[in-house]
Amino acid sequence: MELAHSLLLNEEAYNQLGEVQKAEFIFDWLRYLEKLLVATSRSDIREKQKTLVEQLLSLLNSSPGPPTRKLLAKNLALLYSIGDTFSVYETIDKCNDLIRSKDDSPSYLPTKLAAVVCLGSLYKKLGRILGNTFTDTVGNILKAMKSAESQGRYEIMLSLQNILNGLGAAAAPCHRDVYKAARSCLTDRSMAVRCAAAKCLLELQNEAVFMWSTDLDSVATLCFKSFEGSNYDVRISVSKLLGTVLAKAIISKHPGAAASRQSIRRVSLEEVLELLGTGFLRGSSGFLRASGDMLKGTSSVSRDVRVGVTQAYVVFISTLGGAWLEKNFAAFLSHILSLVSQSHPKATQTQIDAVCSRRCVSFILRATVGGLLGEKAQIAAAKDICQAIWKLKKVMDAVMSDGNLETRLGSADVAASQHMLVCALQELGNLIHSLGTTAAPLLQDSSAGILDNVISVTVHPSISVRLAAAWCLHCIAVALPSYLTPLLDRCLERLTVLKSSPEAVTGFSFAVAALLGAVKHCPLGIPHGKGKIIMALAEDLLCSAAQNSRLSAQRTQAGWLLIAALMTLGPAFVSHHLARVLLLWRCVFPVSPKDLETEKSRGDSFTWQVTLEGRAGALCAIKSFVAHCGDLLTKEVMQHLLPPLPCAVDLLTQLSSILKTYGSPLKTPSVVYRQRLYELLILLSPETYEGNLSAILRELAADLTAPDVQVAASSFLLPPLCHQDDLLILSPLLQETDHRFIEEQLLLGSGIACGSLEYDPYSIYEKDVEGDSVPKPLPPMLSVTSSAVKLFGVVCAHVGEAQRLLVLEQLLDSIKHTKGARQQVVQLHVVCSVSSFLKYVAGSKGHLSPEEVRRPVLALVMGALESPSPLLRCAAAEAWARLAQVVDDGAFTAALAQVSFDKLKSARDAVTRTGHSLALGSLHRYLGGISSQHLNSCVGILYTLSQDSTSPDVQTWALHSLSLIIDSAGPLYYIHAEPTLSLIMMLLLNVPPTHAEVHQSLGRCLNALITTLGPELQGNSASVSTLRSSCLLGCAVMQDNPDCLVQAQAISCLQQLHMFAPRHVNLSSLVSCLCVNLCSPYLLLRRAVLACLRQLVQREAAEVSEHAVMLAKNSREELTLDANIREVGLEGALLTLLDKETDQKLCHDIKETLNHMLTSMAVDKLSFWLKLCKDVLAASADFATVTCVDTMQEEEGDKGDDASVLTSRNDGRPHPFTNPRWATRVFTAECVCRIINQCENAHSAHFDVALAQEMKKKDSRSDFLVLHLADLIRMAFMAATDHSDQLRLSGLETLLVVIRRFATIPEPEFPGHVILEQYQANVGAALRPAFTSETPPDVTAKACQVCSAWIASGVVSDLNDIRRVHQLLVASLTKIQVGKEALSHLYNESASTMEILAVLKAWAEVYIIAVERHKNHRQSLKTPACSEESVGNGSISPDGLLELVHADLGTLSRLWLAALQDFALLTLPSEFASQLPVEGGAFYTAETSENAKLHYYNSWALILHATALWLTSTGFVVADPDEGAPNLSRPVTPTSMCQGSSSGPIVKSPEDVYTERFHLILGISVKFLCSLRSDATMESITACLHALQALLDVPWPRSKIGSDQDLGIELLNVLHRVILTRESPSIQLASLEVVRQIICAAQEHVKEKRRSAEVDDGAAEKETLPEFGEGKDTGGLVPGKSLVFATLELCVCILVRQLPGLNPKLTGSPGGKATKPQMLSEDGSRLVSAALVILSELPAVCSPEGSISILPTILYLTTGVLRETAVKLPGGQLSSTAAASLQALKGILSSPMARAEKSHTAWTGLLRSALTTILDCWDPDGTHQELDEVSLLTAITVFILSTSPEVTTIPCLQKRCIEKFKATLEIKDPMVQIKTYQLLLSIFQYPNPAVSYPYIYSLVSSIMQKLQEIDRRKPEDTTELQIFQEGIKVLEALVAVAEEQHRSQLVACLLPILISFVLDENALGSATSVMRNLHDFALQNLMQIGPQYSSVFKSVMASSPALKARLEAAIKGNQETVKVKTPTSKHTKNSGKSSSIQLKTSFL
Repeated sequence: MELAHSLLLNEEAYNQLGEVQKAEFIFDWLRYLEKLLVATSRSDIREKQKTLVEQLLSLLNSSPGPPTRKLLAKNLALLYSIGDTFSVYETIDKCNDLIRSKDDSPSYLPTKLAAVVCLGSLYKKLGRILGNTFTDTVGNILKAMKSAESQGRYEIMLSLQNILNGLGAAAAPCHRDVYKAARSCLTDRSMAVRCAAAKCLLELQNEAVFMWSTDLDSVATLCFKSFEGSNYDVRISVSKLLGTVLAKAIISKHPGAAASRQSIRRVSLEEVLELLGTGFLRGSSGFLRASGDMLKGTSSVSRDVRVGVTQAYVVFISTLGGAWLEKNFAAFLSHILSLVSQSHPKATQTQIDAVCSRRCVSFILRATVGGLLGEKAQIAAAKDICQAIWKLKKVMDAVMSDGNLETRLGSADVAASQHMLVCALQELGNLIHSLGTTAAPLLQDSSAGILDNVISVTVHPSISVRLAAAWCLHCIAVALPSYLTPLLDRCLERLTVLKSSPEAVTGFSFAVAALLGAVKHCPLGIPHGKGKIIMALAEDLLCSAAQNSRLSAQRTQAGWLLIAALMTLGPAFVSHHLARVLLLWRCVFPVSPKDLETEKSRGDSFTWQVTLEGRAGALCAIKSFVAHCGDLLTKEVMQHLLPPLPCAVDLLTQLSSILKTYGSPLKTPSVVYRQRLYELLILLSPETYEGNLSAILRELAADLTAPDVQVAASSFLLPPLCHQDDLLILSPLLQETDHRFIEEQLLLGSGIACGSLEYDPYSIYEKDVEGDSVPKPLPPMLSVTSSAVKLFGVVCAHVGEAQRLLVLEQLLDSIKHTKGARQQVVQLHVVCSVSSFLKYVAGSKGHLSPEEVRRPVLALVMGALESPSPLLRCAAAEAWARLAQVVDDGAFTAALAQVSFDKLKSARDAVTRTGHSLALGSLHRYLGGISSQHLNSCVGILYTLSQDSTSPDVQTWALHSLSLIIDSAGPLYYIHAEPTLSLIMMLLLNVPPTHAEVHQSLGRCLNALITTLGPELQGNSASVSTLRSSCLLGCAVMQDNPDCLVQAQAISCLQQLHMFAPRHVNLSSLVSCLCVNLCSPYLLLRRAVLACLRQLVQREAAEVSEHAVMLAKNSREELTLDANIREVGLEGALLTLLDKETDQKLCHDIKETLNHMLTSMAVDKLSFWLKLCKDVLAASADFATVTCVDTMQEEEGDKGDDASVLTSRNDGRPHPFTNPRWATRVFTAECVCRIINQCENAHSAHFDVALAQEMKKKDSRSDFLVLHLADLIRMAFMAATDHSDQLRLSGLETLLVVIRRFATIPEPEFPGHVILEQYQANVGAALRPAFTSETPPDVTAKACQVCSAWIASGVVSDLNDIRRVHQLLVASLTKIQVGKEALSHLYNESASTMEILAVLKAWAEVYIIAVERHKNHRQSLKTPACSEESVGNGSISPDGLLELVHADLGTLSRLWLAALQDFALLTLPSEFASQLPVEGGAFYTAETSENAKLHYYNSWALILHATALWLTSTGFVVADPDEGAPNLSRPVTPTSMCQGSSSGPIVKSPEDVYTERFHLILGISVKFLCSLRSDATMESITACLHALQALLDVPWPRSKIGSDQDLGIELLNVLHRVILTRESPSIQLASLEVVRQIICAAQEHVKEKRRSAEVDDGAAEKETLPEFGEGKDTGGLVPGKSLVFATLELCVCILVRQLPGLNPKLTGSPGGKATKPQMLSEDGSRLVSAALVILSELPAVCSPEGSISILPTILYLTTGVLRETAVKLPGGQLSSTAAASLQALKGILSSPMARAEKSHTAWTGLLRSALTTILDCWDPDGTHQELDEVSLLTAITVFILSTSPEVTTIPCLQKRCIEKFKATLEIKDPMVQIKTYQLLLSIFQYPNPAVSYPYIYSLVSSIMQKLQEIDRRKPEDTTELQIFQEGIKVLEALVAVAEEQHRSQLVACLLPILISFVLDENALGSATSVMRNLHDFALQNLMQIGPQYSSVFKSVMASSPALKARLEAAIKGNQETVKVKTPTSKHTKNSGKSSSIQLKTSFL
């Protein structure tokens, strides 16, 4: 293929290729040429132009295929437009000659067509340059058209379109001729030609004025004719033409030139609408001819005309635009509604017609009002519709009131208005539904009176109107949940009052049922009590039905309808009424068959009608129960449910005889009864009606082959039984389109009605299958068939073999015995049933074994495979494969395949060939690759069939089947890949574009092939690259195809290619293709575009976005239809599309795409994204005033270029987004939150003002979130104060995110303030509306969360400012105190639970923060005086917040405790359900406990923490009255705590109250912590642990835990589990803190017992005291019973996890291998330190014996941590863990147990071993070089100083210790030396000489040496200075310790050293700072020593005059300086060593 990439055609290469490759080669060259011509310089092109033209023209003669001719023409035109135009006339003549040629052979046709296409292309590109040649050309083309066949007519029309496009107004002379030609083509046999003609006329009307003036009527009539017998594409094209022309007629401003020639009349809106109305009502029969038919009443408009006109209405209004519609809505509405009024009886002649016409009217209204108007305009429209309803109702009221005079007239008038009312009510419902809560102002507007109007129509005499009104109420309730309960009350009240009017009974029962159906869409629900009222009413209706025969039927229906609707509320509501429902259900049916017989003999026609109605209703109620309350279907309930079933089946078998007896009035009721019974049986499992299977099966068989079934409803029975993919090859009507709602009626065929609500009132409470529109049940005759088919599958699979065979034979016979149309119907039903049976068996993994059962099935399916109905063939092929699947026998499958092979070889008719080719594909789909030889033969046959150009159908089916085989064969198909690909390419290049369905199948084949090749396509081998380029070429051909579905295929193929071989797909051309089709009128194409975009942006969002913008900038044509990519980028275009789109799947894809783009690009394009979001949020109706100025200026700049002038007809707006819907705004608000989250993971400057500003200065392009804070706040504010509740929730969520993220960011310009402070007014204003009385509880709950976050964030420091928000919380606290009863009755009780708990949680959060701040403040300043002052000046003291909360603490604590108690009750396991209080808890009712649980789960943790803090603040002691909360003294605890304990009300002692509270908090915590669910939030766990900490902070609870050992152990075990299951360090630390507190509690308890024992036995001997503490006298610790053991387990767990080296199992030796010591992370260090603290506390909990048994473990762990983490740090610091282990060691060694006589010896031995272990750490072999000597020496020192002397004074240990010190003194590291001196100092000062003397003897001499050495070489730097100072200190200490007789010698040694450092005046001036410091130090020490040891001092001075002189000089010279310097030198000395001094004090 590379050879094709040259400017001139490479003829050498071309001639060597085969036929198929030649075509590919040419196509590839032409594609390349098109890109090359634009890029090459003009001169180069001119050079080669001649050759090129020749080459291109020679290709004309080589009969090019359709795609090739199109490209060829494009290139020719491009070449002339870039190069010279000399020879263009020759080219045109040449083309004209080719067209004139008389050769009519098929082989010459492609050349002729190519010539036509070339002419079109040349004129389009060059236009008026070509001068007058066009008249000849057009004449020639039109002449050729007379003899052309359909392909020719198609190409000629398109070519004329191009010519008109290129010439514009200059083509006027030909306009009439073209018009005439196109007229004839518009009613052509071929649909493709009709579409082309419509495109041609659409182009013509741009310039031809007569089309929308004088000839307007005839254009309209012509279009109506064109709709007759049309397909979907024709309807789209022609309706576009008709709508555009009519719109043009209204808005055109006629040019003066035209006016001078002829006077053109202006066309009024009325006339245009009248025209369209004529088409809708009379179809294409024109105005005059119809009159005769109309008199006879025979003509009925064909449905396709009506649907076409409906689409034209929509195009007409859309072209005029939303603003126009807003102005003219009233006129438009009255016209549209009049289409279904009685003045036009045609549209509503029969019910079927009426239903279809109503659908069309609804569609027009939905597409225009719902699609074009913004929310404000929609509200106005709703008022207009309401006005219309009111007028119609007034007319009806007038008729009803004097109806008795002339009842006939009455009924006619009622009928007249009914359809108009239905349409108006449905549209009103849809409008309000789509407006959601933004419709609130509409319903509050009393002048509109919407509710009154709708409710008053509920009693209309027509059932359809009553249902429509009920549905409208349903929509209102779903949109505005706050209206649900009031509406329900109102309807129930009317129903009770008007019980004697039949209309009211049915009307209001429909309304109640519809409203109950709305409950599941309203998360806040309805009050629980409503269930009781409805149930009572239903019972009353059923019981009173018999009293009045005029009302029996209505009351029966109403009663059961209410019960059935009640079931949808789910188990919580139903369980209370279940017994009564089951009783009613039992009473409806006779008890035994005998009763049924007597019944039969008794009744008359009317009683049977009522009876059947009642029983059908009961069946429906039970069906609803089974469907919605599955949880209640226990065995017990089933036993009550099943007995009536056999009787119901008995009645079924008797129906036909009853019908015979009483005649036709029973026909419909009996059908409905059948349907209800079948539906119920489908839901129940077959086991439940085993006994009746055979009876049911017989009835079903009779039903399906019943003689009275007339209509073949294949189009709704078969699709569920066909495979989804196979439906694609049938009519496009089966595919999803935007017009599905009206197109459906064409699908169903003429005799069948579309679904409509009146066919099954019971469906009013069901959720509609297709989203949110009205439920559309089919007529009973059809739905009963569909249910029978479904049930047949189930029952047939469960009966015995013999009976199954019998029934199947019977069905086969019934087909044979019928004739004609009846036979088709029966065959359809039978095939459906058998398919359903096979599908069920396959689905339940069953088998179909015996031969004789297969035979009839096979015969049935075989017959259907050759049926003329394509749908039936499709279903049969599916059944064929299912049969093979359930028989599951290779030979049988092979035989089936063989049958198809034989048929395909012999048959010549298209029907057989299509059916059997699909059968082969299906076999492969269900059984995978059957075998390779079968695969070969299948592929061979399908290749042949797919090339059968005489029948496009056969090609389509064969190719579809091939795609299934490719899909299922997988890798086996590789060998066929190349031939298949070349076949696909050949067909793509040659099949005429008029056969779109063949191209669609080709697309599916290519797609399957790409999927099968998969990643192979990345390869580089020659064969792979050939395959790949063919695939890409195939995609290119399909992209150029005019059919939208083929383009969709092309896009999904490219999407696959992009997945497997991304490098080879040209992204820019793919993206441009996607952008162009973003707003395509074809739903499937839009879906393909978005699915592809969604995939692309996951990898390359930025590139995709850039390509889109580039495309928009470069394209001069209006490529981007509605999507305004140029201004708002692809992202903005997608948002706009999201706003207009109604298809759920598409909207989901758009959101996903935007999310991916946001994730990868929001941080880089921050301003862009935020501006997008701001525009969308600000563009809502209410904020039109606050739009930004900058967008205005940009718009002004753009006005210059002509393209934008064209689009800016309705662009007088400062906004890229007009009135986005609330759903779009909600999505945008969520985007804002996502953007903030994205920035969190990016640069830190996003949350740092100073850094952001600095970075922005450096690079102005960089952008940071914090700089947009004002926008974020404003967006959150706009959203939070909107009309839409959803948006308010999103806005509050955004605000919450902003507060949490930005609360701590300081404001650089005002130090001490934070950046959010300036927005406090906005925050307050955003929150205030959420606390008004009419706000729904979920919004208030969210707002509470924001309030508490705002107060807790600490942004606001002024008490008065905090009060504003605090006031809101106070108000809501007052509101909720009334308890669960008095809160709003609008919603379910659980909604008030949610609100109460949200308020309590918010308060809890504020209280927790207040306490925390107070605590931190107290720690930072110990003096209380300061806080007093700060309160004075109005800024908040940390106690201020606490004071604010204090006022309400009394109430709060009471409510908190009540909430916790509720929570405790609700979380009890189900077996304790009987013990729960009957009336519910403090804040929930017993019935709603399930729903309430969720709200408790969300809020209990913080409430628990707050309660614990409150309890600790009162210290579990009775509060003083002056504490501001007098009611705390007798705490109000809910009484249920002591329910069982006593009979009378006993006042509890405070002790009991505390115990209860203590156990409440402890119980909740333990229950939660011991079974942590995976979804438990970090917040809850932390809060729970903090609550425990707070609880154990005060003595009373500690004493409870201390005294109850089991409780402590349980808590420890729970904490152990938390530590094991949660990795978070903060949670583990919090857990360890609780453990420490538990151990402290145990210690306190042991101490207390020892103390009291000593006090009691004061006089007794010490020996007799019992041992307290764990381990008692034996020292044994029992696992599970021992607190200490549990603690050890937990600590070991923490330590080993952080330091695996501690585990002897891991290291392999008990002593631990020498590993390198390591630094732990900060969190790790904290955890280890905390664990060590706990370990060191343990001995105090044990008895002496107990302490002996745990000591080895504790010492092992402590020394182990030291060994593992003693890392050398710079500056001689200790690592935090080493410090902690030394601290712990000190704690252990100084434990009283070491001294206690019982344990003394054992301890001594163990401590010696521990010291040995530490000494062993210094290995002679040097493996522990990295260990920090200082840490180890400190440890040794701790041992020496803290243990009793006998531990360390035994010679061997002492010797080793001394050696270590000696060795360390030799280390060069100055810091080590300093530390060593410090440690020695402490040892030398140890009071016991036995300990200190050996060290002094051994080490003093070496210290002296060191000092003299320093003395000799004088210190050079501060460290040496420090070493010297420390050394001197040691010597001085020695002097102090020494005995008198030795002291003089020591002083004598010390003085010379000190004096040698003293300087005289002269030297001092020039000395370095080090020397000067040394001088000061020496002088100071001398001054101290002199007076202390004066005698020695004097004698030394006397003996050495030199020293004396030196000293005197120094003293004299520095008298002054010393005075000044002394304090500072002291200061510097300390600061240098502050760290070391602290450390020393901490351990020693």
